[in-house]
Amino acid sequence: RKNTKRVPSFRKLLRTSKIKLDNKLKNKQYKQQSAAKKYRKEQKKLREAVRDAISRKPFPLEECKKKQVAEKHEEEEEDALPLDMMDEDDLKLMEDLSQKASFLTRDLSSNEPVHIKKRKHENVMDKYEKVPRRMQTEPEKELIHLLPIKDKCGIIPQTMEKPVLNVAQDEEEDTEEMEEAEGFNEEPLPVLTPEEMAAQRKQKLQERKMHIAALASAILSEPDNNIKKLKELRAMLMEQDPNVAVIVRKLVMVSLMEIFKDIVPSYKIRPLTEAEKATKVKKETQKLREFEEGLVSQYKFYLENLEQTIKDWKQRKLKKSNVISLKAYKGLAEIAVRCLCELLVALPHFNFHNNIIVLIVPLMNDASKMISELCCEAVKKLFRQDKLGYASLGVVKVISGLVRGRNYDVRPEVLKVFLHLRIKEVELQKDSEDIAPKKKFMTYKEKRKNLSRMQRKWRKAEEKLERELLEAEASESKEKKLKLHTETLNIVFVTYFRILKKAQKSPLLPAVLEGLAKFAHLINVEFFDDLVIVLHSLIASGDLSYRESLHCILSAFHILSGQGDVLNIDPMKFYTHLYKTLFSLHAGRTNDDIEIVLQCLDVMFAKRRKQVSQQRALAFLKRLSTLALHVLPNSSVGILATNRVLMQIFPKMDLLLDNESQGSGVYLPELDEPEHCNAQNTALWELHLLQRHYHPMVRTFAAHLIAGAPTEGSAALPLDLSQRPATELFEAYSMRGMTFNPPVASVTPRRKDTFSQMDAFIDEELNKQLHQHIGETVGHKPLDFAKHLKESSMT
Repeated sequence: RKNTKRVPSFRKLLRTSKIKLDNKLKNKQYKQQSAAKKYRKEQKKLREAVRDAISRKPFPLEECKKKQVAEKHEEEEEDALPLDMMDEDDLKLMEDLSQKASFLTRDLSSNEPVHIKKRKHENVMDKYEKVPRRMQTEPEKELIHLLPIKDKCGIIPQTMEKPVLNVAQDEEEDTEEMEEAEGFNEEPLPVLTPEEMAAQRKQKLQERKMHIAALASAILSEPDNNIKKLKELRAMLMEQDPNVAVIVRKLVMVSLMEIFKDIVPSYKIRPLTEAEKATKVKKETQKLREFEEGLVSQYKFYLENLEQTIKDWKQRKLKKSNVISLKAYKGLAEIAVRCLCELLVALPHFNFHNNIIVLIVPLMNDASKMISELCCEAVKKLFRQDKLGYASLGVVKVISGLVRGRNYDVRPEVLKVFLHLRIKEVELQKDSEDIAPKKKFMTYKEKRKNLSRMQRKWRKAEEKLERELLEAEASESKEKKLKLHTETLNIVFVTYFRILKKAQKSPLLPAVLEGLAKFAHLINVEFFDDLVIVLHSLIASGDLSYRESLHCILSAFHILSGQGDVLNIDPMKFYTHLYKTLFSLHAGRTNDDIEIVLQCLDVMFAKRRKQVSQQRALAFLKRLSTLALHVLPNSSVGILATNRVLMQIFPKMDLLLDNESQGSGVYLPELDEPEHCNAQNTALWELHLLQRHYHPMVRTFAAHLIAGAPTEGSAALPLDLSQRPATELFEAYSMRGMTFNPPVASVTPRRKDTFSQMDAFIDEELNKQLHQHIGETVGHKPLDFAKHLKESSMT
């Protein structure tokens, strides 16, 4: 029959509704599925029929008839049912049933009816037991199932035996043919010398480099059109040539990293919804969507490749191909970590940034020092450049979970990265904003009462414009930023307090104390009292190192100098401890701790000048001057700068510049109580020694202090020294690079002056003798050392 159905035209398709077209497509798919399902059912029935026919031994039809007739006779004898009582129709029906093909596929020994249905709960073992056994006297021959024959009686299966071939003979023939083919077609590979192998490897490497460069330049020139080449470049991460695989994979990793840094947009790409996919868009929009989708998928696959490389190296697991050795995997893993660190810092706004954080943070605690430093530096850089706080919050959460999951057994560097969070600045801005009065807009009732209709109209337009300007000025909501920073700081303090409570003897304690010293002014006032008690107990225990005790003192005074002013806590024990341990510092290993001491002194005296007595200030001034004699020059400069601040803050410090004693008592330098050592009865004789110091800055500060630290006049310091804090001067004149700052002037050797007249400084008689001696010819005579002894004996 000819198909008269015409294909609908394009114009008709346009007129047809989309729902109708979708329904037609669904109906067509449903018909195809139904036809396929029906075909599979028929094939399954056919296979089952063939399988049952093979597994059971069929009986000939004649025997079936004889058996059936015999059974009928037996039933007649038992039931005494004569044949004349049966109708002719019944006899005919029985004969028809005996001729049907179902007798071939059923067990004739059973008394079940022909058309009985299969029982759903029939036991499988019973069905298996019904199959007749065969003796395994000879090996079973393989059968090939042919297409069955269907006649008027039903389906007759067809099989044939599989012909057995002589396998050994065939293999010999195959090998002979292969050898002949190799002899005719292929020549033996030439054996290359080491020089030729190196040249061949160099050539392959150059080809791969050129290919990588061509793909990268094509992608960078037109990212929208060449997004498929990104996939081709990523496929080179699976380089299989063992001679160049390691270098090629490293080059591809770095190249892809730089490409993604260049072509990734400055926003996060979200997946399209079903409604957005269904809507019709412009060609440019569709092209942009395809580019974004391809970019995100390739970026995801690239990150998965980097992750798999690191996992294989960590688990010491080789691939099946064995293209790269286990030693080379370490270099690959280092490059992969470096790429992840670069992407962590460069693309904090893009997709899968949280996945990169989850990969990088555990590597901060890696056994390899290089990888650990790489990851820590990347996280520090991320903290420093993160202005809003989303990325910082994600990293802090993962670090807190890592510290808790490892039971506080991590490197101290992992916690030290918290010191680079940009939270202190935002909190200070927040305080100033709270103090500033906010602009208030008029309500509707106030406008109605005080303004006319035209004025209300103008005021409405002005308020709308002002709101738009305020939204344009604030690139990010300050409230949102403050909320993020508050949540981040809460997680940091929870981590610190857990370590103070559960792991006081952990190596993480110095990092915790250092972090508390930095963020102590942001802690809630409710925790101040308990925290000061904990810090004092740590110092009194004696288990801390000197640097750790200094961090405890710094943390306590940060707490007390901020919101802690309202608390009634006496910090005298912290003053005493610092005064007692100042002489633990020297020019050797503890010289770097002087920076923390200078910070402590700034908080203890400059920011708490009203709470410090004169006796305490005099005692610290005297002990610091003594300390400046036996430390490095940069430490001496920092200490003298602190002494200058003390002399300017406290008015009666010039007592120590006079030899006359004030009051009763004698100065007791060995006493560890600054209030009772009678420092007013001594003098700063150390400044005279420091005036002869080899470092010019130390000499300058010593002369300035001897003059009474004036702010004006000839003895005043220049502005570049007077306006810099002590800690900054300590860093500026540091000798870590084994160089002097300022450099020591080189000593030039003096030239010998040449005089035209030799007799300028010689007498006339001496000059004559010299000329006479030079003009005479000297004759060498034998020397007699005992001549004067002989002459004395003769006389």
